[in-house]
Amino acid sequence: MAHHTVRSLLVDLSTPIERRWAGGDAFLTAFFNALSMSFPVGEQFFIDAVRAAAKALPADVQAGFADEVQGFVGQEATHRRIHGLFNGQLEAQGHRNTWGPRAARRIARFEGGDPRHALAVTAGYEHFTAIMAAWMLQHPEVLDGAEPRLRTMWMWHAAEETEHRSTAFDVYRAGGGDQRWRIRWFRVVTFFFVTDVIRQTLRNLWHDGALLQGRTWRSAWRLLFARGGLVRETFRPWRAYFRPGFHPQQQDEPRAEAWLRDNAAQFREV
Repeated sequence: MAHHTVRSLLVDLSTPIERRWAGGDAFLTAFFNALSMSFPVGEQFFIDAVRAAAKALPADVQAGFADEVQGFVGQEATHRRIHGLFNGQLEAQGHRNTWGPRAARRIARFEGGDPRHALAVTAGYEHFTAIMAAWMLQHPEVLDGAEPRLRTMWMWHAAEETEHRSTAFDVYRAGGGDQRWRIRWFRVVTFFFVTDVIRQTLRNLWHDGALLQGRTWRSAWRLLFARGGLVRETFRPWRAYFRPGFHPQQQDEPRAEAWLRDNAAQFREV
């Protein structure tokens, strides 16, 4: 089983951030802000889902996952806390987070059900975060010009998401979760993730007064669809999740380890 190191990020998020902290780019800022707004609720759901499903495993299997699950929970809890601080700065700027409460209402429907369903959803979202994290690690230039502490926050998060990308998937399989439900829930995850990030990004742009500006949508094209863009480069790894023999480790990203090694001064191991 994998071991996940829990790291405390040494970045001060208690002081205000610039309105367009991503190098003055309104779309890039709004998009990343939207992602962050989903994390506190989402990360807690992932923690609860993995914990509940691991507890339902046979005792000997559960023991084998104990260290990995503990590391997963520690990393996700740290992400939740850091993005909660960041989101507090966004709230102070007048942004309204509608994604988090909307996700919380959906999550409530899983209460009392088979824990494998919540875990299949978690594995699906973890695949999304892992492929996006890999893209960020491959294209760190996307945050060139960003406020240094926020660039560090996003790269650290990306590296750790790459590290624990298999945990929910492996616990799901160990608990008897089948491929049919894994793929069904991934289709649902894809629909809600895409629509939620679009809705929150548009809301953020409207609040920023940049929704109807041409340069906003030129930036969107470059980020998402141009050569090297997020959608273009993550489509194949996204589609791979539907393969019968898929496993997250098949999409290894060595840049995560390299970033953590080269930026060890930015965090403290717990």
